[in-house]
Amino acid sequence: MGKSVEISSRILAEIAAEAASIEDREICGLLFGDDDRITAHIRCANVAAEPERRFEIDPAALIAAYRAERGGGARIIGCYHSHPSGDPAPSRTDAADAVTEGWIWLIAGGGPIRGWRVVAGGERHERFDPVDLRPIDAM
Repeated sequence: MGKSVEISSRILAEIAAEAASIEDREICGLLFGDDDRITAHIRCANVAAEPERRFEIDPAALIAAYRAERGGGARIIGCYHSHPSGDPAPSRTDAADAVTEGWIWLIAGGGPIRGWRVVAGGERHERFDPVDLRPIDAM
């Protein structure tokens, strides 16, 4: 797994627009592709008890995505969410909630979307390493 990930400019724009459309709570969704390339995303309901401070992907959406993957569908490689505070860096809450090793996390907040990978002993809160996003125009 590298320190950079390809992602279409369209996906980045769609996630940014979604985050901008809901300013008072965190948005969230799933990412699909492989270790070094995000090829698709789906928006999911944030079912967290405090959606203005944290996110929890709707378990029904997550189960459906895993079932689809097992049936030959796209591979889940991570998730995305927003920080209404504007800081696109993982919080301590994010670090505590990040359980799937190797997953890519995209965080939208206040400026460019930033990428992170869940790793043991990471640079950020000992749970995340930064990932460079390489936007490409067509996928």
